[in-house]
Amino acid sequence: MVFAVNTIPDRSLSFQLVFTGCEVDREDGPDENVHGGAMWARMPIQALVADIPVEDWAVPMEDHLCQPWDCESRNHSVIVMDRVSSSPWLCKIGNEFHTGKYLFTVDYTDSDIADDPAQHKQSHVLYLTDAGQWTGNLVALPNNRVRATSPALWRTGEGAPDFTPSQWTHSAESHESYLDPSVTFNNLYEDRHDSKSKSNGKKGSRKAKKS
Repeated sequence: MVFAVNTIPDRSLSFQLVFTGCEVDREDGPDENVHGGAMWARMPIQALVADIPVEDWAVPMEDHLCQPWDCESRNHSVIVMDRVSSSPWLCKIGNEFHTGKYLFTVDYTDSDIADDPAQHKQSHVLYLTDAGQWTGNLVALPNNRVRATSPALWRTGEGAPDFTPSQWTHSAESHESYLDPSVTFNNLYEDRHDSKSKSNGKKGSRKAKKS
């Protein structure tokens, strides 16, 4: 059972495992539970298969096919993108497309590569559902190797999207207007403060006229 992920730069994803010992429940299983509760650290993704019924064990994949881009940083977050998780994904592996089931996404940060808008990549972790000898294998693919499907919400396109990686980073507080406090703090309460100051100014001028 996989329950944690580790990201080491220039390596494939690796995972923390705990063995359940459930092999003793099989008719042809061992008599003694030797492995239950034992753990294994940094098991590479290439060694993992999904917990699904298959006719034959999946053939292990080469590193560059299983995860085309290595981990970009030790610092990462793990997210599940519910909007694109329900329907099959199309996965380009080598020069062929296979279907896969989306599990979660590893997103990297805090390194020169991960935080470069032109180089940043995510690792979408899926298991292959119709990939011949690879069916059941886990893979970690970037955005430009997958296409999410959802017949109820959008039409699945064909061909290569004409995207160009962004070369820019965006930040509000780097703008020169932030040198001006009246711009920086121009929020919902600014009009109220201005009205009070204007009102106080009018009252002061009235008193001055009466005197």
